[in-house]
Amino acid sequence: MNGTAGSSTGSASCRFAHYFVVCGVDTETGLEPDDGAGEGFEQSPIRRSFKSKVLVHYPENTDRNPFNKDAVNMLCMPRGLSFRTQADRLDPQFHSFTMSFDDGTRSYGFVHTFYEEVTSAQIITAMQTLFQMHHVEHHSASSASSPSSSSSSASSPSTSSMDSLVSSLDESDAESLAGVSSCLGCAGSFDPARDTLYVSKALCLLTPLPFLQAARQFLSQLHQAVTSHTAPPLPLESYIHNILYEVPLPPPGRSLRFHGVQGPILCQRPGPGELPLGEYPLGEAFSLLGVDNMVQLLTCALLETQVLLCSQDYQRLMTVAEGVTTLLFPFQWQHIYLPIVSAPLHHLLDAPVPFLMGIQRRVGAQRSSLHLPHEANLCFVDIDNHCVEAPEHLPVFPDQSELIQELSEVLLRFGLPPQGGLITKPSTTTTTSSPRLSSLVLEDLMEDRRNGNLGGEELAVLERLQALARRCGGDKTSDGGKTLGHVFEEEEEELRDAKLNIQLREVFSGRFAAMFGRYEDFLIHSALDLDSWLSNREAMFSFDKGSFLSVQPAAHLHFLSRFLETSMFSSFVDGKVISRWADREPLQQLFDSRVERERLYDTDEEDPRNCRYRKCTSLFESAQAIERRMLKADHTAIHPHLLDMRIGQGRHQQGYFPKLQADVLAQGQNSNKWSSRVTASRRTDSKRSSVNEHSGVDNEQRQKHTFARKNLRQSKLLDTSPQAVTQTHREFVDGLLSECRLKTKRMLMERMGKESVELGQGEANITGLQENTLIHGLCDLLERTWGHGLQLKQGKSALWSHLLHYQAAQGKMETPAESPGCNGLDQRTFDEGTQLLRGTLTQDMRFIQTMSEGLSEVGQARAWIHLALEKKMLSQHLKELLTNQELLRQLYKPHAFLLCEEEREQFLFHLLSLNTVDYLCFTRVFTSISIPYRVVIIPMKKLSIAMATVDPWVCVSGEMGDSGVRQIPKNTQEIYFQVCKCSSAVIITSDRYMHCYTYYLCFLFQCKNLGRLSTLQLGQENSGLLAKCLIDCVMVYNEITGHTYKFPCGRWLGKGVGDGSLERVLIGQLVSPGAEEEAGRWTGTPPELASPSQSVRTVLGSLGNRSRMLSVEVQEDMREAANNLVKHFHKPEQERGNLTVLLCGEGGLVLSLEKFLLHGFKSTRLFQRNVFVWDFVEKAVVSMETADQMGDLHGSTLTKGPPCDSLCHYVNAINASPRNIGKEGKFQLFVCLGIRDRLLSQWLPLLAVFPLTARTYEEGALLRDRAAVHSLSRILHTLNEFTITLETALVKGVDL
Repeated sequence: MNGTAGSSTGSASCRFAHYFVVCGVDTETGLEPDDGAGEGFEQSPIRRSFKSKVLVHYPENTDRNPFNKDAVNMLCMPRGLSFRTQADRLDPQFHSFTMSFDDGTRSYGFVHTFYEEVTSAQIITAMQTLFQMHHVEHHSASSASSPSSSSSSASSPSTSSMDSLVSSLDESDAESLAGVSSCLGCAGSFDPARDTLYVSKALCLLTPLPFLQAARQFLSQLHQAVTSHTAPPLPLESYIHNILYEVPLPPPGRSLRFHGVQGPILCQRPGPGELPLGEYPLGEAFSLLGVDNMVQLLTCALLETQVLLCSQDYQRLMTVAEGVTTLLFPFQWQHIYLPIVSAPLHHLLDAPVPFLMGIQRRVGAQRSSLHLPHEANLCFVDIDNHCVEAPEHLPVFPDQSELIQELSEVLLRFGLPPQGGLITKPSTTTTTSSPRLSSLVLEDLMEDRRNGNLGGEELAVLERLQALARRCGGDKTSDGGKTLGHVFEEEEEELRDAKLNIQLREVFSGRFAAMFGRYEDFLIHSALDLDSWLSNREAMFSFDKGSFLSVQPAAHLHFLSRFLETSMFSSFVDGKVISRWADREPLQQLFDSRVERERLYDTDEEDPRNCRYRKCTSLFESAQAIERRMLKADHTAIHPHLLDMRIGQGRHQQGYFPKLQADVLAQGQNSNKWSSRVTASRRTDSKRSSVNEHSGVDNEQRQKHTFARKNLRQSKLLDTSPQAVTQTHREFVDGLLSECRLKTKRMLMERMGKESVELGQGEANITGLQENTLIHGLCDLLERTWGHGLQLKQGKSALWSHLLHYQAAQGKMETPAESPGCNGLDQRTFDEGTQLLRGTLTQDMRFIQTMSEGLSEVGQARAWIHLALEKKMLSQHLKELLTNQELLRQLYKPHAFLLCEEEREQFLFHLLSLNTVDYLCFTRVFTSISIPYRVVIIPMKKLSIAMATVDPWVCVSGEMGDSGVRQIPKNTQEIYFQVCKCSSAVIITSDRYMHCYTYYLCFLFQCKNLGRLSTLQLGQENSGLLAKCLIDCVMVYNEITGHTYKFPCGRWLGKGVGDGSLERVLIGQLVSPGAEEEAGRWTGTPPELASPSQSVRTVLGSLGNRSRMLSVEVQEDMREAANNLVKHFHKPEQERGNLTVLLCGEGGLVLSLEKFLLHGFKSTRLFQRNVFVWDFVEKAVVSMETADQMGDLHGSTLTKGPPCDSLCHYVNAINASPRNIGKEGKFQLFVCLGIRDRLLSQWLPLLAVFPLTARTYEEGALLRDRAAVHSLSRILHTLNEFTITLETALVKGVDL
């Protein structure tokens, strides 16, 4: 390579390693206690942690990857310096770490930690003094516990400084110090006269790619050279300089051999069509946790929950963390990623954002001792105990059982049990003796080669064995303790791990390709250029989530609906959109190429909703590609060589890592002959890098998008200074506020879009599922917000903990709780004249606590959020909760979000915007709870006195069932607003209604949750002389959620009046789910179509006097009603609305058909009262049967047949029904049964050609217009392809 310093630093991106670092004790500054380690002074000094320092690092800096001294030191030695004596184990340890940068790239560090004898007299003296002080304190504490030593304990030097303690030691302390020698054999003791003191030192290699095995071997060989009796062939500076400046990155799809101190080291890099480099052993991760737990952990990561790993071994933390992130391909983790969180970084556990972090568990520490602020949506992974604690209600990964089976088969092929729980080898680098490979075997193979008995493959194996023999000295043990057999086993294990890695990753890659193989079909390209897309990113939808979900298997929807809302999926889609104007990202390009390849071989055109699980077919092909590269190196790097060093430098001293010569390592040498040898691969990489640097505005715009998407600076997370910590939490606060704004905006857009399409006629397409997902995201946001800076918590839910503390504080001031039906009184008045008395925050809490659902703290918090959101009280409740400032300061740290007043108010304002839409999230999620309903029957104002004479009953039906017949008790007939003294009733409130409603009936009943109410059966027993009344409407009030349903009637109930009905089936509409907020009037979802109102009935009743009704309007209404039914059935079943509304509601099929049959009706000539279509149908059937009996059908065009028989049969069965539903009810039942049984389209032509029709209808009536009847018959015939299921309330009492 080029020898100039500028060239060496400028081409850092092409080099195998960026930095070489040595961390350890700084003998000049001495020992500094590591306050952040959380260790008590009762621990022996030999067991305490002390601050480490970066002793040297080379080179000083690189342009694209500046050296972060504090972060590297903290991650190299997360627990600081460790001291040992000869009585302790001194095995070297290995671990790795990663650092994330703001642009999403990472740097990997590999650390070899060993113990080196302390030669500094200052350090030894300091340790001796600390131990003596500790012993004196311990002795004083023991003496203080006995009465005889109470006087001496008063002068304990526990508060003295170390210097004052040393100067105060005299003969009077002889008795105290006498015990020191008696404790020499104890653990943690130290006596410089007898003990040898050792201190930890770390050698670290920082690389741009995760070359785990190569870096581990290089550092291990470097340490073995230090501990060897003989000096290495070259000074250590030569090997370090070689790997820093002369070993390039292997070209893609190639392997590279370079040389360590003791032998060659091989590394390889995947090709363009292969999965990215991932050397962390997935087999070890699966062995530790098991297949089931790993799939569950990956599900948590995909859904961006907070993931916290815990283990005593740092390398296990990295192995599991890197294993999970490599399995995410083609997606990338977008949030905090710190597999190793040292003690100074524990404040990041407060982070109210998704994270993937790992902490070291101290020996003997229990899970219960960990006090974590966020546990509601936390996945806690105890690696050492093979346990995964997933969040509640975690969705199942698509085809999870089949995936687990396929992964288990892969593991079994490599000899690993799928259940996991194995104790893997520790991450020490101690070499142990292994069975030696007999030299006789090698000699026999060489003899066969001389005799020509070996083929090409055998010769390659022999050459490899000979190289291994030279490396290890045949069957002799090297200084490191390795034999030929040992080295051979290590390389075989490395190859085996690599093949297992790639096969496990291919399985997951295949699953994602199957799940998202056609994701491009659902992309939305709405921007003309990249600038406009970037400037309007938040307002644009780049992916049609609803359409995508509509073609997925039903079992996958729960997982997919939540995954589509994650940042990693949004980033993936954004990258695809940006690729219209810039080059695709490598991962996306790789995934797209794999998807295209799968499509070429996929000739099966089966429905994706019913597709079968297919196993990965590229396992062995991928494993062979890696095996080829690892068995034979494609390139060889420059060998280490002598450097221009001063005389006396680089001398070997066994057991001590030498002081490196800085001038030869700070930059690449340009004065020796080896440095000019630049490999072709490096020149190619340099050219490619240069092209990328000057590729223009495309990469600039992509970079801008990357930074805009990541509002949290990853590089600042490792800064432990107070200013940086404060700034980090400031960014957390801003991020929470921004997330709240985006979530509420998304929820409003989703819900309002649904309302504008539906206009109350059923549910939106797939948005019911998406709505649940968005509300789940809101619950998660509230939990993370309430967990930020929390220092006092009960249970796992931060929000519920705060609510419990607030409830306890309020309990001291509140009166005893009232009954559930008489909750307290936040009253609001509406134009409908109904008063909705709404529960307070604590009353809603008490209801949640009494629910028989067996909810955890997290479940109770989510239930409370669902209830408050449905009642439109979420913002108001939270505002009330935050008014107790004293409680806030007691529960939270100063940097907490809830103590930031301005941001808190904006947060509540965004939540207040959710009051503009209606939600039924509580009603539809908690389906098994018991709900009290209050029913109010309201008569027409001028005839309200008749209410005193009737004895009514009701049956309320909803989407989850019905209440059964509920007879209204006699004593509920209240008058003159006496019920206003009762609580939470649906009552008349406004003064202008005082003279309108004198009598009404009001009663309360309790039953299982009915869901959204749809119909209400209202009837009476017809007892008494004046048992008849004109009903205006019926109001039903849900006492828990505050929803009010209005069931318009506008008709008589009683014999001898109207159509003589004693029973009505009414269709309801949701008036309001709650009250107005202080910020403005309520504006809610457009109401569903209700029962035909009195005004509509008046129009229909007067049609007999209106001989000229516009036929065009009638036919248009008929087509619209049928079209609504067709659209209803073309939606997926789980997304359909209420069919009864489309059949019987205003604008429904029944009313439209009634208008059709009333057009041109000669009412005044036949009847002297209101017109009812059922009279005509009934007379037609009677005439038909009479004519048939007399044989008088020959003179008409009507022919006897199945349609005629079914018409007569159905009409007679309806008339024979024991229900007194009146003529309107009978006609409604007639239409519903006819459309259900696919007969209605046959009956209408019969009625049109019957002789009675000509006498009953005017000449211009629609029923006498053959074209109109034929058109209507065809419209009704289109409905025959659908299976219509009627509510029980509509067909009760009719056995057809």
